[in-house]
Amino acid sequence: MKRRINPTRVQIAEKESYRWLENMRQSTTLLGDPERLVHIGDRENDIYEFFCETQALGTHFLVRTCVDRLAGDGGHTIADEMSETTVQGTHRITIGKDDHADIALRYRRIQVLPPIGKQKRYPSLSLTILHARESGTPEGRPPIDWRLITDLPVTTPDEAIEKLDWYAQRWKIELFHKILKSGCRAEDARLRTAERLANLIAIFCILSWRLFWMTMINRAAPDASPRLILTDVEITLIDHLAASRRNEPPGRTLSDYLTQIARLGGYLARAHDPPPGNIVIWRGWSRLMDIKIGANVSRNICG
Repeated sequence: MKRRINPTRVQIAEKESYRWLENMRQSTTLLGDPERLVHIGDRENDIYEFFCETQALGTHFLVRTCVDRLAGDGGHTIADEMSETTVQGTHRITIGKDDHADIALRYRRIQVLPPIGKQKRYPSLSLTILHARESGTPEGRPPIDWRLITDLPVTTPDEAIEKLDWYAQRWKIELFHKILKSGCRAEDARLRTAERLANLIAIFCILSWRLFWMTMINRAAPDASPRLILTDVEITLIDHLAASRRNEPPGRTLSDYLTQIARLGGYLARAHDPPPGNIVIWRGWSRLMDIKIGANVSRNICG
């Protein structure tokens, strides 16, 4: 019979989630100015030891919570207190091209208690709970429902919106890591020394950042000049590729050229398709670089 272990009885240092604490300590030490740092984490980072450690180091955190912790005198939970909090503001956000969501904002400073099995080891903390939930029921997707916990004060709707914007930036970091792991396949590297691996990952980080930036700049400034991101040789190659297709108009804007790159990666470029994402940009860019290498070799051989 398999023995069940209460996770609250296991020391944090013995858990995989301990890496969140280690990363927070290392980044705080590297910056050397803990007061300026806000450590942002997803629901996997909803760890009471993490909250206590940031307090001890004099730094800050903003985490999406998944645990309904005990609050106040211990006779109720955070959800109980938040259910008594009225809507204190609204915020409209854009989702995709044509969709938008109206977000109801609730926030409250609450005395949060440690888990029952840890109450002798950790103190209670005064923390801010921010609940952002979409009004109504949208079609084709679940409603937005974010519950954030932070040690920072939130006393106005503008401060609540600021914290939501901070947390939303985390998705961009996830996309960067997706390119690093799925595109560059950094985890598949088999090098003999840590120094070589660090050098390879450093190069991959530059490449991943460029591809991520190309995807984002295409959405922020689609009518900009393609020379913002491409060399003259790359522009010429893309023009030749476009000319080889029937009824393909010549490219003029940054968006035109990035669409051509994405098409090399499998993007269909239909009228109602969303802008190309990181993966098709990555595939298209990889193929474009192969074509560029082939063109250089051909020029050197044939003159």
